Amino acid sequence: MMVVLVLGDGMADRPIKELGGLTPLQVAKTPSMDKIAKLGVCGIMDTISPGVPPGSDTAHLAIFGYDPSKVYEGRGVFEALGIGLDVKKGDLCFRSNFATVDERMMVLDRRAGRIEEGGEELANALDGVKLESFPEIEVAFKHSTEHRGVLILRGRGLSRMVSDSDPQVENVSVHKVLPLERSREAERTARILNMLTEKFHEILQSHPLNVKRRAEGLLPANFVLLRGASVLPKLEPITERYGIKALCVAAGALYRGVCKAVGMDLIDVPGATGTVETDVIAKAKAAVEGLLKYDFVFVHVKGADNASHDGNAQQKIRMIEKIDALLGYVLKNTDKDELVIAVTADHTTPIAVREHAGDPVPLAIMGPGVRADSVQRYSEIDCAEGGLGRIRGLDLTPTLMNYIGRVKKYGE
Repeated sequence: MMVVLVLGDGMADRPIKELGGLTPLQVAKTPSMDKIAKLGVCGIMDTISPGVPPGSDTAHLAIFGYDPSKVYEGRGVFEALGIGLDVKKGDLCFRSNFATVDERMMVLDRRAGRIEEGGEELANALDGVKLESFPEIEVAFKHSTEHRGVLILRGRGLSRMVSDSDPQVENVSVHKVLPLERSREAERTARILNMLTEKFHEILQSHPLNVKRRAEGLLPANFVLLRGASVLPKLEPITERYGIKALCVAAGALYRGVCKAVGMDLIDVPGATGTVETDVIAKAKAAVEGLLKYDFVFVHVKGADNASHDGNAQQKIRMIEKIDALLGYVLKNTDKDELVIAVTADHTTPIAVREHAGDPVPLAIMGPGVRADSVQRYSEIDCAEGGLGRIRGLDLTPTLMNYIGRVKKYGE
């Protein structure tokens, strides 16, 4: 018995006026999701807890069975692991954005026009930078995708208890990094980061790529915004917890990083981009092939969340239909007597607010031994009537592992 868990990032939504008071899931044509709902058991899931908007990192930790309130050490480390960096104990990791600022350090664009080319070239110019005041600190900077990157500081006396420089909105000034506790380590780390971002700015301002972008009327990627200071968390591998082999099929660095941190193997899938253009059938094929060697295959698809953050309902509907096609391929090319398949989301991202919200997400599970309920369609509203009721994110992986006999009895 094997499990495939397909997660449509940010796929859940609220009723939208322009869609006649329906959600994108209700409007989209989703025969495969509906089949899983009809032949399986459904419910709704509070990834963290009711009313609490989950971050993508904490949501995935919870879905895999790890309580974020006990194990979460920040997000940046997952980005670093996800792009293949060797993170050591004591390393301080940050997520970063190439951004555009003016001469007053006002943030004009947090994503530098969603820069698509040149990110690696810019990152190489920052990698290995030395600070005269802190020569003992090693600096590693690597490009991820589009405007995203990862910063790692390595050295003694560092602390993750520092604030972000990223204000998270535009037309405001870059935030100064501040210590979040009264400790020598936090104060020292804040000083290092403020000096480092200033040096990064000097390098990027005059970089030939940005000179070219200005000449072409494009926004220069002349600043690095930092957020999510973190260190390696202590996690019992999911493979040891359940005695399984687990595979992650994902493109985004964050999701790959969380999967790697909990003990899953990673695979690179040609055409998987982490955007709305991602090749979902390539991901589906990788998942099916993965079942030849793995007991648990996790498939992450990002595009619906991108559409939500952009406020694009029609694009979100199209992305949901692409996720449904992925599920259709898996259903068609696997043995229904050997597979438990589940579909859900990590959080609700309403088109109306363009940000994560604390609304529950729909969940459907189909497979041998699953007690089917009366739900006929997969949506936020339909699944609320299902036999699973309302569960926590922490309950999902144990529920799936129970179906394939991988959960130990509690007590005698």
